[in-house]
Amino acid sequence: MPARLTLLSHASTAATRLSAFPADEPLEDSTLANLTTLNWQPPRAHQILTAPELRTQQTAKALNLAATPTPELRDLHYRNWQGRTLADLHAEDPQAIAQWLTDPTSSPHEGESIASLVTRIAAWLDTVATEGTLHTIAITHPAVIRAAILHSLNAPPQSFWRIDIAPLTLTDLRHNGRTWTLRATAIPLASHDPPQPDHPPQTKNPRQTS
Repeated sequence: MPARLTLLSHASTAATRLSAFPADEPLEDSTLANLTTLNWQPPRAHQILTAPELRTQQTAKALNLAATPTPELRDLHYRNWQGRTLADLHAEDPQAIAQWLTDPTSSPHEGESIASLVTRIAAWLDTVATEGTLHTIAITHPAVIRAAILHSLNAPPQSFWRIDIAPLTLTDLRHNGRTWTLRATAIPLASHDPPQPDHPPQTKNPRQTS
């Protein structure tokens, strides 16, 4: 059965601003205030889901979306790196950061690897495709959205860092009854401008770890 999936990346947090690996931190007060002024009108959906983390649930609430927390949409688990900045970790152990950025099967933080995340999200997408829901909106994390895009394109996990997902952007996936296709990605929530070109990860890019 045809299905539509709209993925919304959560609003930025202090970890985003500091280029730190997120824990379960809340949105900042200024971000919440800005969210309430957007008056975004979402497309009609048959179900609205959110990842279990506080920042995704707060994003949904600020946008007046009644969303159901869904464990499968949880963020990549960084374990030993949670709360630490990318710059500090790079200064302490540059080889570990290099390994993480180049080998999707590695988990130098002793958490979840990128390859494992892609497998997890692929299984969830298969569930969405078969459950018969016509349109699903899901508020989740940039890492989860990257994984969903890789699955829709049948792209290798090595392409994970070639996808740039900013806070509060939309990604549109469609299922034609056989496979997922990518309709659009990285569309700013508050505008109709086309998505900007993607860039490879940089050590100081705050989007890489949220």
